[in-house]
Amino acid sequence: MTHHHLAEFNFGTLRYGWEDPRTADFANALDQVIAIAERSEGFIWKLPEEDMHAAQIDPNGVFGGNPNTASMLSVWRDVESLEQYVWNTVHRQFYQRKDEWYDARGNGNLILWWVPQGHRPTVEEGMERFRHRETHGDSDYAFGWAHLTAAHLWRSKNCDGAVA
Repeated sequence: MTHHHLAEFNFGTLRYGWEDPRTADFANALDQVIAIAERSEGFIWKLPEEDMHAAQIDPNGVFGGNPNTASMLSVWRDVESLEQYVWNTVHRQFYQRKDEWYDARGNGNLILWWVPQGHRPTVEEGMERFRHRETHGDSDYAFGWAHLTAAHLWRSKNCDGAVA
């Protein structure tokens, strides 16, 4: 889309707490995985960690203050840039292990949508888009990978469990 970027919001509930040894591989790699995203071609912006953490622990917020929430909100130049990061970097290795770390009910929550260049979405905006897709399915307003004709890596990499 001309004059638009791709917003990406993913979230889940960890099976075990952040300090639990069973979560250690995930927790210890998070800074590295985020640093790779920030250096990736086409990365535009991500919600600062302190803002995301505040949203995650806010008892009145979209996550209900659940301390086991893990989430990311970012903006990318285009579909191809996001796909390259998700499926062609170390991120994919951690994605493939998500069932070890995430509760089955809180696993694979992803929403994508187009934002005007320069727009910085909020967690509330992302959750509203996610809920819209849950109710109405894929649309130009809120969608998963399958809605994007330019998205192909999630199919070709045979990424079982990728939210379509």
